[in-house]
Amino acid sequence: MEMVRTASFGTSSSFVLRIGQTLFSSASLLFMCFNDDEDLYAYTAFCYLVTVMGLVTPWSVTLALMDAYSIIIQSLPMQATVISVIVAGDFVLSFLSLGGACSTASVAVLLIGAGEKQCDRYKLSATMAFLSSFLSFASTFFNFRLLPSLMSH
Repeated sequence: MEMVRTASFGTSSSFVLRIGQTLFSSASLLFMCFNDDEDLYAYTAFCYLVTVMGLVTPWSVTLALMDAYSIIIQSLPMQATVISVIVAGDFVLSFLSLGGACSTASVAVLLIGAGEKQCDRYKLSATMAFLSSFLSFASTFFNFRLLPSLMSH
């Protein structure tokens, strides 16, 4: 069971993954929102990414705080239902953020092809969303591996 728990919920590795998710999703959100023109609202892909990163950031912060609390008290009881909700949330949010990153990146490429010069911030936002998505998927994977051992108890 110890090998399964290497990066699952309540460990320092999980805490690092959550901090990474929080930083990348916040950065993606900030790159999209610190905008002096109205281009953000002209494209649905950009609005979608802002919405998804607005969901991912508080989710990651909440779970990072729970990981930190678990590390501090050294014994948070693992319950299959709680881990199932975390796995489901991470799974859904990882695919939503991947979709937002892909759509934002494709619109940014189209805008660059059309002669727009101000797309660097959109490309950076898409990159941060990709990184957040990968970390969220890693969290899903590690916590999903923990589920069978919790179900047997």
